Amino acid sequence: MNKEQLIALGLTEEQADKVVAGIGTMIPKSRFDDINDAKKQLDIDLAARDKQLEDLKKVDAEGLQAEITRLQGENVTSKADYESKIQKQSYEFALERALTDAKVKNPKAVKALLNTEAIKLDGEKLLGLDEQLKTLSESDGYLFAQDSEGKPVFKGFTPMDGKQQINTEPKAGDYGKQMAEGLAKSNEGLEDARKSYFE
Repeated sequence: MNKEQLIALGLTEEQADKVVAGIGTMIPKSRFDDINDAKKQLDIDLAARDKQLEDLKKVDAEGLQAEITRLQGENVTSKADYESKIQKQSYEFALERALTDAKVKNPKAVKALLNTEAIKLDGEKLLGLDEQLKTLSESDGYLFAQDSEGKPVFKGFTPMDGKQQINTEPKAGDYGKQMAEGLAKSNEGLEDARKSYFE
């Protein structure tokens, strides 16, 4: 959900900014559910495989020993695949959050310009990303929604900063001129009224 959608729901611009800023630090429920479901499925699969292995170990036969070895190998492969999937999801989430924090206008477009092979996830930090984003901001600044001072960019007007004041007061000469014109018009109306009444 972006700022414009939040404002359309009735939030003020300031409230929408705070919500948008907070979204970058939250894990979307859909991602959490995906990871949680994958873990539950892996636990079920591993429990089923462990039971199969225990059942096979009770039978003392050479043919079944080969089956045990095969199933153990599948368990190792399944676990490695699961860990790789979790690592990839964590990397993607961390990258999206970092791009949001960097005020990137279009994360998908910026991802295409990044050398993702050179970016490594270390805990929750992405190593090698900051340098690439700095280079991109210098060469393609239009991809980032901020000016050189880190302030949001507003198109079409210059926002007030509290120091500038719009001068709506008329100038001294203009005020006198307006008064004179007003008196002249009222005198014309008075003269017309006198003529029509007395003549």
